[in-house]
Amino acid sequence: MTTAFVVVGHRGDPLNAPEETFQSIDSAFTHGANYVELDVHVSQDNVLVVSHDRDLYRVTNTHAIVSEHPFAELQKLHQANGEPIHSLDEVFAHFQSNPKAKFLIETKKTKHGNPKNMEALLVALIQKYHMENRVMVHSFSYESLAEMKKLMPAIPRIFIAGSLGRLNFERFTVTTGVNISSEIVTPQLVNQLHYIGQKVYVWDEMTEKQKHWDSVVNLPIDGVVTNYPEVGHEYQQLKGEADLKTISDDVAVVSDRPIATYENPYALVPNQHTATPGITLHATQYVAMKGRAFYQVGENTFVDADYVNPETLCPNLVPFVDAKVQLRAHQSSAVGYNSPTHPQNKTGSLRPNRQYTIDAIKVVNSSVWVKTDRGWVNTASLLLTLPSARPTQFTTQLSAYFGEKAADRIALLNLAALVPGSQLIKPAAIVSQSGPFATVTPGTITAQSIKKERTS
Repeated sequence: MTTAFVVVGHRGDPLNAPEETFQSIDSAFTHGANYVELDVHVSQDNVLVVSHDRDLYRVTNTHAIVSEHPFAELQKLHQANGEPIHSLDEVFAHFQSNPKAKFLIETKKTKHGNPKNMEALLVALIQKYHMENRVMVHSFSYESLAEMKKLMPAIPRIFIAGSLGRLNFERFTVTTGVNISSEIVTPQLVNQLHYIGQKVYVWDEMTEKQKHWDSVVNLPIDGVVTNYPEVGHEYQQLKGEADLKTISDDVAVVSDRPIATYENPYALVPNQHTATPGITLHATQYVAMKGRAFYQVGENTFVDADYVNPETLCPNLVPFVDAKVQLRAHQSSAVGYNSPTHPQNKTGSLRPNRQYTIDAIKVVNSSVWVKTDRGWVNTASLLLTLPSARPTQFTTQLSAYFGEKAADRIALLNLAALVPGSQLIKPAAIVSQSGPFATVTPGTITAQSIKKERTS
């Protein structure tokens, strides 16, 4: 699979059609499922019957224990859409001509490992219909998976775990993957299972809610067994098209106000809390897609990358927030864009002889961008003007700022007078053209005095 993860329709598409019927299976594949999950029991006459329950009452309104009846009798029972109970033989025959129809078969065994012939019956059908490359098997039964490994070792074998206590290395000797309940799955558990060579799938009960996808999609999983195959397919496409990078960086927001965070960056599902400027965040993933980028800074918490900078740069950026910028003398205009990381859409332009307030700052490679009410603007064409009140406070604030521990400096957001020494200025004159922008102020602080304060 080249997509982000495999989508498995849980018993087909059970919220739109009766489970494990042809209608339900067709609906799942139509809506983008890569596999359909089916459960099998063995009838009295050794036929693999497709049903989740050993008693067919829930789906047919007639009490009938699969193992106590021949299939000919069970087939007379019908589901709500009029379809009869199917055998796995019938399902394979029905979908044999569709090479995209693939199945995840759950072997339903008793706690004593019965029926003993289930795996042999399954292997015979796989071979009969040449489904070797279109079938995976999962089960709560270690014995069943061990038997499948013995009879058909090339078939993927996935152990179903509803609790951590069921996971152990003995089971991993016969499995190629684990299907974990959504109640216990965590990013750390997924990474640990991947480390020992196990693929990881996640499953939920029939009570699964569509909102569960907001967190499931953020996990580094290999597949999902879901009652929402259409929703799963949409997220599969979004995540498959995204550029995901695992990172481990300390970052912080550089902005004049808190910014929104998202539980799910793929569909921009918002969180209830915001990211506060100046607070160090640890980023574990970078996600870029469709002209936007995000940092993951917590479990199911993502922030817009446009407002985020490495923590080490923040002391040199924070002081410029709320300062003013204007065009250089030779510039007639400067274009504002929707994003500094993906400057594709124009949002406005800066005009001569006007000052614009810096709302946020972003360093992109070797360029520095500032956000104004006209959009994000590259500072290469800009001058910075500090308010006249700043020079009188400058020396005291600068000394206090560098007296703080490095980790605490970015929290001092009100030190607007601070300007990095390499970019400081003489009165009413441009001193440096080498920084992100040149700097102008009517004050009396010199670059030499700033350097002295910074050193001390």
